[in-house]
Amino acid sequence: MGQRKIRVLLAKPGLDGHDRGAKFISRALRDAGMEVIYTGLHQKIPNIVATAMDEDVDVVGLSILSGSHLALTKKYINLSKEKGLDDQLLLVGGTIPGVDVRKLKDMGADAVFGVETNIDVIVDFINNNVQVG
Repeated sequence: MGQRKIRVLLAKPGLDGHDRGAKFISRALRDAGMEVIYTGLHQKIPNIVATAMDEDVDVVGLSILSGSHLALTKKYINLSKEKGLDDQLLLVGGTIPGVDVRKLKDMGADAVFGVETNIDVIVDFINNNVQVG
């Protein structure tokens, strides 16, 4: 029996109404052999946390273009810890100013990827940091 696929939840929290990049990332991760659950636009943080729990994912990716990446990521991290979800890899991507990358990592994001990031970098990061049985 083969190894199970890495399970990724990709979410668009907040009021950001653009998801072309998130859909591209979803397809690219699927092409790389991962199972991807995409939540769609305008997701609330409690719904994202509940979906991460229900779907038993290995990775949660928050795609944020609206400029509210610090507040939304902090809210996600706090609620996910409260619910006992601290074993998933947390990735934050989108329009992230360089000065905020360290802040996001200090909060608990495992990696931060800007809109110009090559998809191979994201795939490699996930593959190198998630162990599946």
